[in-house]
Amino acid sequence: MKPSRPLYEREPELAAAAKALDALCGGQAAGGLLVFSGEAGIGKTALLGEIQAMAADRCTIWSARGGETVTSVPFHVVRQLLQPALDRFPADETRALFGDWFEIAAPALGLADPSGPQPDPQGVRDGLDYVVSRLASRLSHRPLLLIVDDAHWADGESLAWLSGFTARLSELPVLVVQAHRPQELADRDADWAVARTPDSGVTPGHPALIRVALRALTPDATADLVRAGLGDHADDPFCREVWAVTGGNPYEAVELVAKAQDRELAPVEESAGLLRELGASARGSGLVARLERLGTNANRFAWAAAVLGTEISQELAATLAGMSSAEAADCTARLRDARIVSGFDPLEFVHPLIASAVYRSIPPATRTAMHGRAAWAITQAGLGAAAASRHLLEVHPDDDQELVAQLREAAQQHLAVGAPEAARRCLERALDEPPRPRERAVLLYELGCATLLSSPATTVQHLRAALDTPGLDETLRIDATFRLASALSHNNQLKDAALSLAAEASRTAPGPGLMRLQAAHFLWEGMQATEDDGPARSVRLARNADHLKGRDNAERALLTLRAFDAMLRGENAQLVVDFCERALVDGRPARGLGWTDSEWGFELPAMVGITYAFTDQLDRAEALFGEAVRAFEISGWSGAHLAFAHTLLGLVHRRRGRLAEAEGFLREGLRLADRAGSGLPVHWDATCLLVDTLLARGRTAEARLVADRYDFGPPYPSAMVLPDAPCVRGRLLLAEGRMEEAVAELESAGASLEPRGRFNGVWAPWAGDLARALADTDPVRAAQLATRARVHAERFGTGTAIGEALRCVALFVPPEEATHLLAESVRHLEASSSAYEHALARFEYGTAIRSQREVALAQKLATACGAEGLANRAQQVRASIRSSE
Repeated sequence: MKPSRPLYEREPELAAAAKALDALCGGQAAGGLLVFSGEAGIGKTALLGEIQAMAADRCTIWSARGGETVTSVPFHVVRQLLQPALDRFPADETRALFGDWFEIAAPALGLADPSGPQPDPQGVRDGLDYVVSRLASRLSHRPLLLIVDDAHWADGESLAWLSGFTARLSELPVLVVQAHRPQELADRDADWAVARTPDSGVTPGHPALIRVALRALTPDATADLVRAGLGDHADDPFCREVWAVTGGNPYEAVELVAKAQDRELAPVEESAGLLRELGASARGSGLVARLERLGTNANRFAWAAAVLGTEISQELAATLAGMSSAEAADCTARLRDARIVSGFDPLEFVHPLIASAVYRSIPPATRTAMHGRAAWAITQAGLGAAAASRHLLEVHPDDDQELVAQLREAAQQHLAVGAPEAARRCLERALDEPPRPRERAVLLYELGCATLLSSPATTVQHLRAALDTPGLDETLRIDATFRLASALSHNNQLKDAALSLAAEASRTAPGPGLMRLQAAHFLWEGMQATEDDGPARSVRLARNADHLKGRDNAERALLTLRAFDAMLRGENAQLVVDFCERALVDGRPARGLGWTDSEWGFELPAMVGITYAFTDQLDRAEALFGEAVRAFEISGWSGAHLAFAHTLLGLVHRRRGRLAEAEGFLREGLRLADRAGSGLPVHWDATCLLVDTLLARGRTAEARLVADRYDFGPPYPSAMVLPDAPCVRGRLLLAEGRMEEAVAELESAGASLEPRGRFNGVWAPWAGDLARALADTDPVRAAQLATRARVHAERFGTGTAIGEALRCVALFVPPEEATHLLAESVRHLEASSSAYEHALARFEYGTAIRSQREVALAQKLATACGAEGLANRAQQVRASIRSSE
């Protein structure tokens, strides 16, 4: 296929594009990513135009372009891509395309007003993925080509979406072609995989990812370009000088040739000396001088257009320039003739280099005033504070309280569509104005809330500043302290979280607010992996909570914490369940204590469900955790929150003994957590449970791979892990035969847990595993450990706890007594719904009495659980019993 217009020395690039398009349209691959990079003017836009022409009869094409002055406009590039396609559908069909994602993603595209809780940015990105996938499937007869030019100037929200979307192109009939300037993209530290990968030539191999770094034209290609524009009689010295002046930059070479034509310059050696002067007029100060020669009106109109940046409304530009519509039309014509702008309404600058030069030529005071006037005009047009905010950000601080109010309003609008970084910029700019002293603390509080999902460390800084600044009323102080503690906990600073809550509680009057602070204080004290005086805290918590009926959310929060603490301590399970029942309303979290309610946080319903899971109330736990998944999905909280919900469902399935299902949920939890960051609390929980599940399945090598990948081992985080991390690591070391290391790890776990009074052997099975590890080398101590674990298990009273303890004690008693204990263990575990532990007990019982029937039942149970290792062992024992009979 020949180019529709001359492109010099771009044969490899066009070949790469043709290959990618052939793969897309020919069904050889589902989709791919084609990346072009190079300096300004190197020909990226022309190349993308040629690719668009190549694909015109074969693909559905959506295109977008970043802009230097609109990088702060959230979802600007995404809207360019999707809005034209969605505009073709009636409103009801558009809503159907979005499905359950409409309330989450449609506001980001300007298709609906925000409603519901503030969306998680990851949820918005997932919604956009869904919509594009649906649209791509609707276009099944023609694959989809997405073209993104000037990606280095794309807004951060669009870049973040593209980062995730391009990672899954192999699933879709979509080719993404983007172009950027590598240095500018690197300077922005954009969260996009392409920006972190060095550019090279065409990447050999799989067509799904192709990178091409564009090079300057050679002297020969530049000569061809000159002769195409000025005629074959252009001599070699003249052509060589064009190359020298432009450095082989295609845009500058084309502009220089055009100016030579305008000047009617003979393309011969005698004229070559004039080329440097002409070249200078194509950029920088030379371009500005050329613009000024067009007249004052044209110059001012160009300034207005540069301030607006992209998709320039002629009417709005006229308003900024202070001229009539007729004058604006005349200026547009002159600027078009001078190859400065193209189009009519909207206008665009012919090249980003021109737009940048014009914008930077505006005197600073004039530029600031024009941004202010643009913000006013956008607000007057009813487009809202968010649309005006990019201009408000450019206005110099001047103690303007109306501007502060506008920026705060814009921040709220940005948050409502899932753009917390845009909100942060607005609020930080409002602080610079500055606000009135009595409003500063509130603004700092809003800034802390804006960054809660995206940057816990930044949230800590702003909320501490808000609390140190006069101006917060008691309600906001309590909420700021609660959110500060939450941010500190997510930043692995649980002790600081507890101290902050205690300090605020000490100066808060009795009432619901104080009770909220006290509940949060108990929460973050109790969640610490190490604690100075855990039993004393448990006593205080019991004194505060045991008499409560659950009449309001503060009481329910304290009851939740009491239930969780009692479960960890191994108190009577029926009492623990009673606390949970009082903490709920008709078996569900009360309004205000739900999974997505912001006043108390998701930790409280999670603690109720976890408590149920470790008290053998697995149906109730599964119902709560299933509700968590639905709540987070409906609200678009598909980052760490949804990862945690999948992890909790993995916990329930692990406790039930549905090991394959547990592994699936836990791996999905880790996948979702990986998208949200690294080293998050949910990474520890999901990794711990997955290692434990893989060990139960008999897949020790896989468990080690997971542990190594996620650095599962000391140093452990400051927050406790679900279940106890050192116990699970000790179990892994035992499975690997590393006895000395396992014993040390398990002894350390016991030394940490016992002084805190935490004796739940299902949550933290260190005693039983340590007893088994010491059975041969120190049987007396091992028996003592097993006996003590049995006492604690019988105090707790669940079938799982008692059954597991009896299995362990059976190792250290005479055979006849061991047989009786194992039979009791089977009875308890069969009633507990802990199918894997039941299979273990039945296997050990069947082995002890040499019963093929019992071992066969154990094998059947193990197979149903997905415990391949235990099933294989049972098969071997059955064969041994059979052969001995």
